[in-house]
Parts: sequence; C-alpha cells; structure tokens
Amino acid sequence: MKGWQFVETNEPLELVEKEDPKVVAGKVVIDTKVAGLCHSDVGVLRDPGWKELLGELPVIMGHEVAGVISEVGEGVTDYKVGDKVAVCPTGPSKMAPGYAYDGGFGTKVLAPAEDLVRIPEGVSFAQAAAGTDAGMTSYHATFTKGGVKAGMTVGMIGIGGLGQIALEAAVAKGATVYAVDLNPNARELAKDLGAAGVYENVKEIAQFEPEVIIDFAGFDVTTREALESIGFQGKVVLVGMGKLETTLNVTSIITKQATLVGSNGGTKKDIEEIYELFASGKVSPKITELTFDEIPKGIQMLEDNKVTGRLVANMEK
Repeated sequence: MKGWQFVETNEPLELVEKEDPKVVAGKVVIDTKVAGLCHSDVGVLRDPGWKELLGELPVIMGHEVAGVISEVGEGVTDYKVGDKVAVCPTGPSKMAPGYAYDGGFGTKVLAPAEDLVRIPEGVSFAQAAAGTDAGMTSYHATFTKGGVKAGMTVGMIGIGGLGQIALEAAVAKGATVYAVDLNPNARELAKDLGAAGVYENVKEIAQFEPEVIIDFAGFDVTTREALESIGFQGKVVLVGMGKLETTLNVTSIITKQATLVGSNGGTKKDIEEIYELFASGKVSPKITELTFDEIPKGIQMLEDNKVTGRLVANMEK
C-alpha cells in the first residue's frame, strides 16, 4: 500500500510505500475509495498542539474514510468482504483513523469493525467520506444537540462546509432557517439551499425569535450575539472554534432563560441518518474531488481558504 504520512509539525506530508495491513480479530481491512480532507488536517500539520491527539508516529493521515472491505478479521460477523463502508472517526473504539492508526490518505485502512457504518444505495463514496465528519458533525449539532424539528424557527451562523449541510438538512426536515454569513457568496448559497432569509449580521435574525441558533463560526461576537438574538428559552449550539475565548452578556442568558451548549463530532447513528438524507436526494453536499497525488495540494487549498464545501481525494483517480 501507499499513503501520505505525517512525520512532524510544519514538515510536508511524506509519500510512502509500506506493507499492506494484516487483518486481526475484531477489525477489517478497507480498500480506500475516497478520503475526505478537512481543516483539522491543516491544524495537525501546522500546530504542534495537535500532536497530543496522535498515536505512534509517523502516521498516515485522513480521518474521513470510505471504501470496500477486502478482508474480515476473526469475530467480525456483521460485515463481509465486498461491503461498502465508512469509518466513524468518533466511534465506540475511541480511535480515529489518521490519528490513532493509519488513515484514509492511504490506499488501505485496518479499522475496528465496531466503528463501521454501511454506505447505503444512492450514496456515493465521496458523499460517504464527507458524511463521516462534516455530515456527522453538522447533523449532531442540529438535531441531536439542537433538537431541531419540523415547524421550528432556526438560525444558522456560518454557511461553510458544515453549515450548508446543516441548513439543507434542517429545511428538508421542515424547519424554517435564517442564515447568517459575512461572505456574500455563502449568503447566495444559503438562498439556493432553501433559507427563508439571509443576513450579514446575527442580530438581524432576532426579529424571528429563533428557537435554536447554531453557531458554526464561533468567532466570539457570533456566539454573544446569538445569545442576544435567541427567542425566550431558546438554545444556542456552539460548534465553531474561530476564537477560543468569548465574552457573553449574561443578561440575555438570564432574562431569556437561554441555554448554551457545545457540540463536537457525533455518533454512528448521526452518520446513518445523514446518509439517509443523502440517499433521498434531499441533501446534496457540495464536493470537490482531487486525486490521490493531489492530497498535499488539497491541504494547501484548505489552508488558503480556497475551498467551498467539502474536499475529497478519489483514490482511484
């Protein structure tokens, strides 16, 4: 197998060839079809603090994995060779591909069977890879933590890779969504995805008294103004980490009896449910595909903020 491995912070990814992984009990070997690229990959390469999350180095990166099972280990009864699967990076094993073990930037992945999610008919490998992170995280924040349901009024801040999936999913489930983004292109995208209104400033959605506001930006002022704009007894779900500190107006929290909750990652169930929306055609994430050889270029594109939606590497191109 070959793959792009992390060696050290601020060092380029290294293209390596190594022995194919040998299947062991409780695990499967996956022939990677598509691997997703993520802004957190930039963090791993640039910020030494991320090394604390990594296992034994060097490690082949890539935590968004979709492919086909080629070998099944002893004791694995729920899956067989030929099954199309993705890997939940926050699954029961608590071991994420690309962090704890060689991940999707390699042509083969040895993954715990307990972390697998079946890819249903109608969902492409590219969608499946994107669904393991952006899909899971946005779904978890919106529906699991946010409790968004049909008929609710919802605000969404930041219509990027996560926000656009969440917006489309919330609209598909019958919520009325008002979107906020500084970027005019993102506001236009939000309109196309079914937002009832698009705004540049968070406070502009206060007039609609949203029951839930999901902050996919997390840039200090966005969280503070979300709490000032939420309806009575409303909930703000904080996902974005644009700034890691914020100053809040506690008057708004107290008088509105508002709730502020954090959301990170998700579960296999979240992935399964976003896959259902993908399969139905009600949610169609914007995806840009690169080749295996272009993975380092793709990470640079993310670092330079030149990507709209999600970026994936098609390992067969």
